[in-house]
Parts: sequence; C-alpha cells; structure tokens
Amino acid sequence: MSAGIEIANATKSFGDRPVLRGVDLTIEAGTVTVILGPSGSGKSTLLRAINHLEPLDEGYVVVGDELIGVRVHHGRLKELSEREILRQRARIGFVFQNFNLFPHLTILENVSEAPIALGTPPATAREQARALLERVGLSEKASAYPRQLSGGQQQRVAIARALALEPEVLLFDEPTSALDPELVGDVLGVIRSLAGNGVTLVVVTHEIGFAREVADQVVFLDEGVIVEQGRPSDVLDNPREARTREFLSRVL
Repeated sequence: MSAGIEIANATKSFGDRPVLRGVDLTIEAGTVTVILGPSGSGKSTLLRAINHLEPLDEGYVVVGDELIGVRVHHGRLKELSEREILRQRARIGFVFQNFNLFPHLTILENVSEAPIALGTPPATAREQARALLERVGLSEKASAYPRQLSGGQQQRVAIARALALEPEVLLFDEPTSALDPELVGDVLGVIRSLAGNGVTLVVVTHEIGFAREVADQVVFLDEGVIVEQGRPSDVLDNPREARTREFLSRVL
C-alpha cells in the first residue's frame, strides 16, 4: 500500500531564522520524489515535518487522508498525544543519514524489534526480518552487530528496519552522505529496487544521476522555498530558474 502526501503552507523557524517559508507540495501515492537543495535550504526540515519529527509553526501535512501530528479542534490545529503520533509514524518509515541502529542489538533484532513492540508475534517478526535482510542482500549478517558492518551495510539494515512496519511512505534523509564513495552504489541500488513497488518514496539527496534515473518528480528547494519542481528531464536538464542552473553547475 502507498499514500499520497499533501504539504500545505509548511512554515518553520528556529529562533529568528526562517527555515521553511510557506512550502506547498503534493506527492502522488506510489511515486518517487527527490528533493535537492544546498545545505541549509530546509530540505531535511521539510522531510522531518512529514512524519512530525519537526512540528511546523504554521501549515500542515496530510498523509493519505490523515492529518499528521495534529487534529482540528475548535477551528485550530492541536498537537496529538505522543501515542497517537507514534501510531502515525508506523505508516511513515524514516531512514536517517547516520543509520541510527541500536548498537547492543543484532542486525536481526534491529529489524524485528519495532514489529514485536507493536504486537507482531516474535517468531513472525523474526521471519519477516530475515526476508527483509535477504531483500537488501544481508541475510548472512543476521547475527552480526552494527559495529561489525560497513557503513553501506548498516544503511541497508536501516532500510530493512524501516520496511519492517510495511510503511505507506518511506523517507530518506541524505542516505548516502555518510558513506565512502565506493559504498554509495549498493545503497542506491536498494532504494532503486523499491521504486515502483507501491511505497511512496521521498528522498533528500545530492545524487543527481539517481534522481534522473528514478524520480518521478524533482523538487529544488532553496532558502525555505520551492524554486523549481517538475519531471527530472525538465528540472535537471532544462531548468527554468537561474538559481537551479547555478546549483546544478556546482554539484554536477
């Protein structure tokens, strides 16, 4: 299953520094959206707002038909309880830059822990975790610990862990930025294999080749606003905006 995403007037500041300035973005269910932008453009904050890791100052996010992190109360948006937010996050997988695996758990335990916590029988969760590890090419590492794996392998485990709850949306925050160059291809290959399999993917990355090959939509964000968005062939090969052309000339 997959779900569409609607972001409306997403506004966020840290202190007196605006990070998002009224961003509106629609992402269709089952598609791949790549978000590009320079450091400090607000792209990671926008991604974290989708599953309410970063509450918005103004605006809202809808995944499927459900407001995320808030509800309407007397005409205003009111924060949900932490329990309700955690329930929603089970629908929205998140893969971080730095893996965030539990160092004291084996790889199998890292992948199976969340389903068990949410009520899946342990034997079933472990069986599903083994299947996911096989899917990302790491079935032989089930009993290893994170410290025994390379960065690329740890990131593939993080993807398997995110998939374990069968999310409708999967968010990637610069999933290759912490990796040595020779390890990037394996991780991008796993993400590429997920495209078209039903899950809605949103990927913050500087991997232009990946965006050109896999994305249905490319969004270029700068200074908290969307400068340009559209098909990869339009945004990456024939950008309309001078700021987009300048950015691409630096990263290509």
